[in-house]
Amino acid sequence: MSTPPVIGISAYSQQARWGSWDLPTVLLPSRYTDMVAAAGGLPVLLPPLPVVSDVLGRLDGLVLSGGGDIDPAVYGAERDPHCGPANPDRDDAELTLARLALDAGLPVLGICRGLQVINVALGGTLIQHLPDVVGHDGHSPVPAGYGIHKVSVASGAQLARLLGRTEAAVPTHHHQAADRLGDGLIPTAWADDDTVEAIELAEPESFMVAVQWHPEAGDDPSLFDALIAAAGTYRRDPGR
Repeated sequence: MSTPPVIGISAYSQQARWGSWDLPTVLLPSRYTDMVAAAGGLPVLLPPLPVVSDVLGRLDGLVLSGGGDIDPAVYGAERDPHCGPANPDRDDAELTLARLALDAGLPVLGICRGLQVINVALGGTLIQHLPDVVGHDGHSPVPAGYGIHKVSVASGAQLARLLGRTEAAVPTHHHQAADRLGDGLIPTAWADDDTVEAIELAEPESFMVAVQWHPEAGDDPSLFDALIAAAGTYRRDPGR
């Protein structure tokens, strides 16, 4: 194609320091943009603003990135003491992005929090602190880094086809996970402790894969390659 597909990536909004500056900032780990660019896409950061969904018509694909916990009030749950602070601006922006993108058939890749956003956007709920359920810290073994654990992928899932295998060792950093799945979603990968590690649409009409791990932190670009391929098809669709 003559120009790369445009891929929106949801971004953080928080206080940050660089040089002599210490200001509220829209930011994102560069691994996300690097992986999108390496796969042939043009990454565009999407700030958590109410109007950000207006840009969907200009995108060819969407990455819902990792980050902090969704406010449990959004899915009708009492706050667990281990749940992180609420970020209503980001919750509102990303839940709206997820719903509108799925309705429009925009190719979507959800990563960690992104999986949780998709699940909640479609009416699902979350486990607020996995160690209380699985009895270990293996999904987030270090405070500011990634662990590695194995996932098993359903053999007939789109994810298995994209990865080219049904088992993988993946970079992990999360203390929450999907509990009740949202409408139209199916689980397609699990950790050894039965934590849901990937979801897809049960009756897909467009590309949507969401994983609980962090593919941008690993050395397997297959999910980003698949997103860019789907985005290229989406932008050429004369029905848009």
